Amino acid sequence: MIENADYVITLDRERRILKNASIVIEGSRITDVGKTANIKTRYEKRNFDKIIKADKKVVMPGFVDAHVHLSEHISRSLFPDNLSLGSWLSDWKHPYSASLTEEDQYISALLGCIDMIKTGTTCFIEQGSIGPVDPLARAVEETGIRGILGRSVMDRILSKHGLTPDDINKLYYSSADEAIRDIEKDINKWNGKVNDRIRAWVIINGKHTCTDELYVKAKELARRMGVGIHCHMASTIEEARFFEKEKGEWPITHLDRIGFLGPNVLLAHALAVKDEEVEILKRNDTKVCHCPGTALKTAKGTTVMGKFPEMIEAGVTVALGCDGTSAAGSFDMVRQMYLAAGLYKDCRMNPNLIPAEAAVEMATINGAKALLWDKEIGSIEVGKKADLILFDTNRPEWRPLNNVLINLVYSASGDSVDTVIIDGNVVMENRVVKNVDEREVLEMAQKMSWEIAKRAKFKSTLRWPLV
Repeated sequence: MIENADYVITLDRERRILKNASIVIEGSRITDVGKTANIKTRYEKRNFDKIIKADKKVVMPGFVDAHVHLSEHISRSLFPDNLSLGSWLSDWKHPYSASLTEEDQYISALLGCIDMIKTGTTCFIEQGSIGPVDPLARAVEETGIRGILGRSVMDRILSKHGLTPDDINKLYYSSADEAIRDIEKDINKWNGKVNDRIRAWVIINGKHTCTDELYVKAKELARRMGVGIHCHMASTIEEARFFEKEKGEWPITHLDRIGFLGPNVLLAHALAVKDEEVEILKRNDTKVCHCPGTALKTAKGTTVMGKFPEMIEAGVTVALGCDGTSAAGSFDMVRQMYLAAGLYKDCRMNPNLIPAEAAVEMATINGAKALLWDKEIGSIEVGKKADLILFDTNRPEWRPLNNVLINLVYSASGDSVDTVIIDGNVVMENRVVKNVDEREVLEMAQKMSWEIAKRAKFKSTLRWPLV
């Protein structure tokens, strides 16, 4: 039992915030939620296996990160912060990805999962491993986090710059059919494993790195196997112009025309979107993940052309994602809430856009909807999975505490997450991760990052002298 929390942010249909409340967990599920006095009366004769004292704590559903790159986690600060997207991909990301071994990906995924747990993320969707998803699945299973996995799939080579023939064979498929066969193998192997903590989807890289044939066959595979599809799309104006030149239409319009969009589709970024394409997303019930940290660091133009306030107003499900550490830098979903809530207020000089409440929804229940998991997670309700986080509010950034949502979005950080429960299991308590040796993972990740930099022939990104 979680006993006597100062506040419980339920994210239920009424969006109730309970004061002085307790939560009862049996196995992996929430079995009761209510005022502490009422819970004590109902369970006065019950001996609980564990009682977590929640005085000066805020309890809420764990964050759902709707777009991550676990294999990228050990690339943190390897890439410069002044790259155009084209150079970022061809000169840095693709050589980095081609240099990864399965062990690299496993340690990178372990570090990413620890990073998420320590900042309150309990569920995520991965954009794709390089090759089989097994090393990522191993990390998810060991850390106790919940996630959706898949492999990064591309079947269209636009540039061979900086890539050897072996690199190309590792990163690209020679045909859509070959890619679909491997995706299906991963889904059959991992979907629903570990008490359904691991799910597997059809994951393709998207944008102009995939042929229309792959888009269509990916959609059919997802329909046949009853899973979702995730890909990057409409992430820059350059990408939109590429589509317009080649296809005669912008990315969202094109995907609609070829029948790719739908309620089981989650698009990452979706920045280059026309006004009329917001309605296309709504009509198809296609979900969108906004990655504000990446947009700012890589100059994608979210404050210039982003339509996320319009999407929310139209009823499109908009979630939040941290992306990868070389793209955005941080896996802290509280930071993403702050950016989502603040950017559009400022750039449009309208303080009513994306209030704190909407930002919290984007990071929790909307993320669960985007991952087609909202019947099980994303809110604190009886019968749902016990994926919960406890914020320690006895800290300077939380006090005084008058409006818990405003404090959470504008003042807090993921570092104030004290305890994390996933699938009914305590995976972090008093900021100590339970299932893996954090210190050992940190040391291995540092060593591997240095080795990858050597293999990929990266130079230091420091612009000041290191003496």
